[in-house]
Amino acid sequence: MTKAIMIQGAGSNVGKSMLVAGIARACVRRGMSVAPFKPQNMSNNAAVTADGGEIGRAQALQALACGLEPLVDMNPVLLKPETDIGAQVIVQGKRFATMKARDYGKQKSKLLPPVLESFGRLGNGRDLVIIEGAGSPAEVNLRAGDIANMGFAAAANVPVVLIGDIDRGGVIAQLVGTHAVLPPEDEALIKGFAINKFRGDTTLFHDGMDIIATRTHWAPLGIIPWFADAWKLPAEDVMDIASKSGGDIKIAVPRLNRIANFDDLDPLSATPGVSVEIIEAGRPLPADADLIIIPGSKSTIADLAHFRNQGWDIDLYGHVRRGGHVLGVCGGYQMLGKEIIDADGLEGSPSRVAGLGLLDITTVMAPQKRLALSQATYLPTGDQLSGYEIHIGVTEGPDCARAWLSIDGRGEGAASADGRVMGCYLHGLFAADAFRSAFLAQLGKPVAAHNYNASVQETLDNLADHLEMHMDLDQLLKLAGEV
Repeated sequence: MTKAIMIQGAGSNVGKSMLVAGIARACVRRGMSVAPFKPQNMSNNAAVTADGGEIGRAQALQALACGLEPLVDMNPVLLKPETDIGAQVIVQGKRFATMKARDYGKQKSKLLPPVLESFGRLGNGRDLVIIEGAGSPAEVNLRAGDIANMGFAAAANVPVVLIGDIDRGGVIAQLVGTHAVLPPEDEALIKGFAINKFRGDTTLFHDGMDIIATRTHWAPLGIIPWFADAWKLPAEDVMDIASKSGGDIKIAVPRLNRIANFDDLDPLSATPGVSVEIIEAGRPLPADADLIIIPGSKSTIADLAHFRNQGWDIDLYGHVRRGGHVLGVCGGYQMLGKEIIDADGLEGSPSRVAGLGLLDITTVMAPQKRLALSQATYLPTGDQLSGYEIHIGVTEGPDCARAWLSIDGRGEGAASADGRVMGCYLHGLFAADAFRSAFLAQLGKPVAAHNYNASVQETLDNLADHLEMHMDLDQLLKLAGEV
């Protein structure tokens, strides 16, 4: 018998993803077979799955919490924004279409069948599926054709727990207001609520819990204090990456408009003695940085223009003249070359664009996206690492002769003659402890060893302990419905 419960939020960024991961780990430790599910996610921070597709990074973390490999069924619809009004639509791991938001709104109801198909497959043989909503069900203007919140809950007949974020203030209004605007048939699906991100003495909000329970008739499931170690978990949003100061090694990362697959930064940020600073638009790249990382991008050509508009190209050239190191990953790798050719207009109008010229390489955009999980060797030391590729475009040129990774016997990446400017397509490489230590050592400032994956697992266990203490998980499991 499979049961399911859906965690929805009274707003965005209330902590749904983290709570699902923590609840999942707690239930696994209770001996249950658990899987995460998110019908629709919007994120450019994707993960490549074992079955050859892509899903949101948050669902990959939730899979880890469950002790599972990520599968496309865990996130059957993924929206990857390319512009302010349009996104690439990924369905069951594969590109479906590129649509403007208005067009997607008209078409999304047609995606409910594959969403329900994935949900059914995922639950087969498991004790519990924990579902994460998106945004807020109070956005009733988006209810028609909804597949992310109440539309899915109604179609799958799944009970809902609503989460409020007290840290942003007005949490009573968040929850009672949601109750007030929902149509009766949707409101009836909500069975309980919890308050997240509380700082201080939780007893001070007991009256608030009573008010919400009285107004809504939902079961109170607890007041969850702020989880101070959340920064140790892989971030879904780049703004959630903890910027640290004072480390022996300073890494600066320009925040591109369409930054994508920035999970390369999480292990670096977690390493003692390393500071990772996200540089916002309008700020210069710091002159004292040891390493500048140009991250991945969902729209390389547009983000290259944005990079130049901030004057970051001038900052970067100065950094290189001072002997600084540069690493480009995926889209950042493409930007470092002499030219990007998009003859088919895959990123807008057909174009040939001059790159930053720090690597003697040229990238030709091609329609076929490469999705791959890869095992690689760091050629200077022989250290092994795992990662993934998720990109369009083929990159070639003289500096590719100085490949610094090997994947299945082929060279990967490129480097300048002095080795201070490097690029590659492989994401996730810094999760490998030995490689990360060796790479940072070349900056001339060795850092202490750090077991990143063990740290993530320990943090998931601590999160589960946190929820066992502060959230009524027994009641939550009683509220779960058979599917």
